[in-house]
Amino acid sequence: MTTPIAVRETAQGASFLVRVAPRASRTAIVGVMGEGDDAAVKIALQAPPVEGRANAALIEFLAELLGTARSAIAIAGGENARNKRVVVEGRSPMEVATAIAIALAH
Repeated sequence: MTTPIAVRETAQGASFLVRVAPRASRTAIVGVMGEGDDAAVKIALQAPPVEGRANAALIEFLAELLGTARSAIAIAGGENARNKRVVVEGRSPMEVATAIAIALAH
């Protein structure tokens, strides 16, 4: 199964781009923005972008989606922006890409 986003192997773990939409009616993956290396998973978050609540909600959502601990997920870039780079420790790029592709299919 392939995913339309690039998941890269880095020294810290599997890395990919995310575009968040805070204050949504529900937390879910809603699609993909862009193409190729610039493609990002678009994730709607119920949490507001105040005092790190949206970032915490993103980490919690991704931990559940990927079946890993919250401590294994870090926002490596864009902590105060809607566009973020997320790194997942302990998961291969293939594992992350597969989980995202399955979530996108639903």
